[in-house]
Parts: sequence; C-alpha cells; structure tokens
Amino acid sequence: MPQTDTKQSLIEEINKRVQDKILEPTNAELLIKLINNADSLDEAISIATLGTVYKKTGLHFAPKLENKSEEIHYFKKNEKLSFHTDDSKPINKLIIGDNYPALQNLLIQYKGKIDVIYIDPPYGKDSMGEFAKTNYQNAITRDNLLSMLYPRLQLAKQLLSEEGIIFCSIDDKNQAYVKCLFDDVFGEETFIANSVRITTKRVKGDAKGVNQIHDYVLIYGKNENSEIVHRLKKDFSIYDLEDEYVKERGRYLLRPLDNGSINYSIASDYIIIAPDGTNIYAGGDKKARDIRIKGNAAKKDWCFRWSEAKLKWGIENDFIVFKKNNDIWRCYFKIYQFVDNNLNPTEKYDNHLSVIDGFYNNQGTSEVKEVFGKAVFDYPKPLGLINELISMSPVKDGIILDFFAGSGTTGESVLNYNQENKTKKQFILCTNNEKTDVSPNGIAYDVTSKRLKRIMTGECYDGTKDFPWLEDHTPYGGNLDVYEIEKVANFAAELGQTPFDVIDETFYGEKKFTTVKEKIDWVCRNFDKTQKYLEEK
Repeated sequence: MPQTDTKQSLIEEINKRVQDKILEPTNAELLIKLINNADSLDEAISIATLGTVYKKTGLHFAPKLENKSEEIHYFKKNEKLSFHTDDSKPINKLIIGDNYPALQNLLIQYKGKIDVIYIDPPYGKDSMGEFAKTNYQNAITRDNLLSMLYPRLQLAKQLLSEEGIIFCSIDDKNQAYVKCLFDDVFGEETFIANSVRITTKRVKGDAKGVNQIHDYVLIYGKNENSEIVHRLKKDFSIYDLEDEYVKERGRYLLRPLDNGSINYSIASDYIIIAPDGTNIYAGGDKKARDIRIKGNAAKKDWCFRWSEAKLKWGIENDFIVFKKNNDIWRCYFKIYQFVDNNLNPTEKYDNHLSVIDGFYNNQGTSEVKEVFGKAVFDYPKPLGLINELISMSPVKDGIILDFFAGSGTTGESVLNYNQENKTKKQFILCTNNEKTDVSPNGIAYDVTSKRLKRIMTGECYDGTKDFPWLEDHTPYGGNLDVYEIEKVANFAAELGQTPFDVIDETFYGEKKFTTVKEKIDWVCRNFDKTQKYLEEK
C-alpha cells in the first residue's frame, strides 16, 4: 500500500471490503477505530492490512488484533515440578500457561533454532465452540480456530530453523481451511505433503453412510528447499534370490532389461546375442523392431533400459541373467538390496508414503492408561505417529516443540526415539492448565507433568511407583525444567519486584549478568514483544 495513502483512503478501502463481504461490519468498525487512533500513517497502513490477510487464498476471517499492554510476560521456574537425573543429557522443558506468551518468550532464546514443530490443535466443535461449525453462507468461517492459530503460527515460523519442519494434525472437516492458513503463513512453496493418516480399521456406523477412518497431517518446511528425509524402510521381502555376492550386495530380484512403456530411443533398440548365439530383440519380436528402426516407433515403445556399453559392464560384473522361456531368450538385470547398478551403496529407506498407516492408529489412549492406570485424557495421539514424524527431520540431534502438548505424547515420543536411535533430541512442551472433571488441578499438573515424571524417573512426584508402564519399560532418565507464565507491570518500581528483579536470565540460556546495566539492557531489548496480547472479542 503506497505511503501517499491517507487515513481516509484506508477507511474507504475498509468499507469497500465490507461491501465485498470480505470483512464483517463489526470487525471493520474496530479496524476503522484503530486507524483513526493510529500514531502514524505507517501504523494505520499496518492495521488496514489486517483486513486483507486472506485475500490471496480466498479464505476470509477476522484475525485477532495484537495490542500492547503494560504487563510483561516472563518464565518463572516451578522448582517442585522440575527435576534432573543426568546432567549429560539434554534439558527438556515444560511450559505451563497460554501458548501465545509462551511462544513470545521462547523467541528470546530459540529464534531460528527449533528443528521440528508438531501440533495437534483443538479443532472439534466441543473444544472450539459453536463458531467452529461451518456456515457456507457466510464469508467468514471458523473464526475461533483460524484466528487462534494465525498469530501462533506466525511466531512458530520465526522459531523454525532453516532446516525446520512443522507438522499439524487436523481432521477431515477442517483440513482445507487450515491448509489455506498454512499456505498464507508459511507460503505455498514450502508445502511438502498433506498426508492421510489411517486412524482405525474398524467399520463403524455413520448417519451419512460414510465410515471416517482417517485424519490428516499437514507438513510444511521453513523454506521452499525444505524436505523430509527418507525414513520408510524398504520392503526387502521381495528380494528372493541370492548369488555368490550375497554378503556384499545382499539378495536380489530380477527385472526384464527391455520395456515397452519408456521413451523410445533407437540407440537403445539394439540386438543382444543370447548364450546360444541367437538374437534377442526388445519386446521379443524381430518384425516389430524392423518397423521401429525405420522411424515408425511410438513415443513410448519397446527398447532396452541400458545402453550397449552398460550391458557390456553388466555382463562383466554379473548383473545380467539370460533366461529361455518357450524357446525365446530374454535378458534380465539384477536389483540388489545394498548396491545400485553401478555398485554404489544404496539407501536402505524409501520416500515416505502419502498415507500414514500401520501402527499410527489411535492407540494413544491405551498408552496413557499404561502410565496412569486409567484414562485421564481424551484423544491423545499415539507415540508411533510422533516417532515417525520426528524421524523425518534431517537434523540428527535437534529441538522438538509442541505448543499444544496436552497429555505430553510428544515428550514421551522424543525420549523413546532417543533411546532407540542413540540421539540427543530435546523437547519443549507448552500446555495450558485447563481444569476438567478428571483433572481438577488442571491438565498440566495432573497429567502432563506427572506423565513425564513417571516415564523419566520411574515414580510420581509423591514417590508412588504403582503404574503398569513400569512392567514393560525402563525409565528414560533425563532432565525436565518446568516453567509457568507470570506477569509483572513494566512500571513496577518496588525493590525486588521490578522486571529487572523478577526475570531470571538463566531461564533464557544466558549466564548471570555481572552488572545491573547489562540486565536492564537485556530486558529492554528482549521483553518488549512479550507485552503484546491478543484482543478477545
């Protein structure tokens, strides 16, 4: 928007968006009020831009506006819930409180340093309220879900490293909307996959006659060059033959050297001499070859996969097998398990499938029951799913963030992955402390922290050890620092109660400052952003 625009022209544009049904009148009124009260034209332009955030994708809704308060949010360590068992292992973190200020605080230490983000946001009608229901007659839909996610994804993007990957579980009803949101925040060019996850194999009744047995995992990278690593193990069961090279090359399977559905090349339509001196033609038909080499071949037609020089190399290195069937000779080449057809070592993994199946179904509830002896959380994600997503990161030892941590599945998955793969990945979990009938003290206190304490140390905070998980598992060990979100007025002046007194720099990866000036400079430089809050309508 050009700098020559006046506030009045910005307001006229806002009103036009109302007429075009891009903005709701009540949201437009708020934007106009903020534009009129803006301190500068640049600020007014930034406010007006909020009304066009989703014009690009055609998904229109009113994002929550960010305002500035006089309160600074900061981390305060919960010493009672924190514990260390082995200082040689990474220090994991659990942050209790609203994940918006939690992400703001994490940016102080971890901007550009998070390698994997996994989120399973609340998207059901029960958790998102009536506004989560789709109304196709309105221009604005799912305000609760999208406006909640939008500012948090903006912060998450800043946290991701250059090789970083973000995964988002989402259901069938919401995935189209949330994908549009990700396209706008991260850019369509960073999209990697929208994987279907099979959640159950059971056939169950449905009022509309469709059995929903899947949800989705959206996968985006930090930039357009981001990619996931190949971690799906190859199916070696089909390699059913072996020769004298089995120790070096592995077992092998055979494939015909000729093919009728590849791009035709006359140079590859040569004649191979069989062991008995007879000729072998691509496709097995001399007359058909005669027609092809006269210039009458189709774009895709019979020829050999390898050049004559490559065939000679293959015969010399025992990659070629001749077989005679019904008096017709054919030529085959070997595909080994562990080397390619140039004798180079091969990758033992294939690309990931777009469908996530197998042990990724919904067994999360039974896994939580093992730790607590009963169901304490609705619809937790399974460990196998998170383990597989973690394995897709190209970074061996990195930081994994989940800012909708819920029961803490991501934390357990990281610990399990480290044990199985001899890695030192670190997790950071953020969760609110919503109180329920099952968790009267709040989810963070009654479920998340207790789950981590039990699987890491083998006992709960009260010293009890009577939970089923211990029967089949050995505690993972490791360290957990637990923080809560606190607030302090930026004008507080009482001795010992100022921001410079209550904020502990060591909780943000800093060493203790030696002078007051250093501490003041650091707080002023980093905590201005943590005073911002989202306007609730």
